[in-house]
Amino acid sequence: MANWLEHSVQIEVQTPITRVWDLWSDLEEMPKWMKWIDSVEILEDDPELSEWKLASGGFEFKWLSRILKEIPHQIIQWESVSGLPNRGAIRFYDRGEASIVKLTVAYAIPGILGKLMDNLFLGRIVESTIQADLERFRDYAQQDYHSGA
Repeated sequence: MANWLEHSVQIEVQTPITRVWDLWSDLEEMPKWMKWIDSVEILEDDPELSEWKLASGGFEFKWLSRILKEIPHQIIQWESVSGLPNRGAIRFYDRGEASIVKLTVAYAIPGILGKLMDNLFLGRIVESTIQADLERFRDYAQQDYHSGA
């Protein structure tokens, strides 16, 4: 039996939605701004599937993820189909010369691990990590965009 924890964070990016979408929808680029994501590889035989590897402090987790819903400039929704149980969505809101990016992530904590760790403590770590990831994404998108790339 697993407990599911969910977190949502958002950030404003001073870059048009087309640029934000182009950067975020290129999944293999995620390790550039997501601290714990070591690699993302789109499967050649099924482009809706991607293999993810998370690595931090000696821990390593892998999972296969499927895109469930993709509406350009609006949402990418996914869930894992094997490996580390997780699901979520990244939503995009157009504000003209700026964009709002909202990331919601849910993940399963195995019952035994949930008993060993305080879920609130783990939740704070995950939430602060994904908030920092969004801040790195904002900086990456703005620097790249404002430098004329």
